[in-house]
Amino acid sequence: MGLGRSEMSLVSQTSAIFAGVFSYCLPSTEGDNSGSLTLGDDSSTYRNSSPVSYTRIISNSRLSTFYFLNLTGIQISGTDLQAANLGKGAILIDSGTVITRLAPSIYRVLRDEFQKRFSGFPPAPGFSILDLCFNLSGYQEVNVPTIKMQFEGNAEINIDVNGILYFVKTDASQVCLAFASLAYEDEIGIIGNFQQKNLRVIYDTKESKLGFAAENCNFI
Repeated sequence: MGLGRSEMSLVSQTSAIFAGVFSYCLPSTEGDNSGSLTLGDDSSTYRNSSPVSYTRIISNSRLSTFYFLNLTGIQISGTDLQAANLGKGAILIDSGTVITRLAPSIYRVLRDEFQKRFSGFPPAPGFSILDLCFNLSGYQEVNVPTIKMQFEGNAEINIDVNGILYFVKTDASQVCLAFASLAYEDEIGIIGNFQQKNLRVIYDTKESKLGFAAENCNFI
């Protein structure tokens, strides 16, 4: 389904009816939970548990059909990450990419801070692009550090706990931090769908703004 900014996308072709507005809510689990997609700006269909905060959609002439945002900061358990390139350059938000990818200098700081706060667990091998993994099979409960992404205009995402750790193995013997590094510093970062779980994400293409709100997206 085309939800991009091209003239042929569903959003563009139905703009006279739905005013160029759509939103989605991605569930935290698989199985019978389907999430939701809403065309139009009827907020009565939302079940958000926090107010919607908006940020500006940035244009990119080379990738004009995609949606870009100004990422201004990242916090782990309330601590602001200090990375030279954080807040410099736009990041792409994409419902078709799974894992969030950050510039190497930003990812290293995020990984190191997360590891410092999530210490004492046996390490596990990396998996694909995920390089910080743990063996949690011997634990009934763990305290996962919180991660918040901040954007221009004071909009923010509090990443759902289901979007922070990726369970490679169902017995929890290989559980990885669900963020990855780009290969090069000048590549474009991406906010993937794994980090958009349990969020109402609202795209207003006419006003060039994008909103976030917490929501239980496990529709059945």
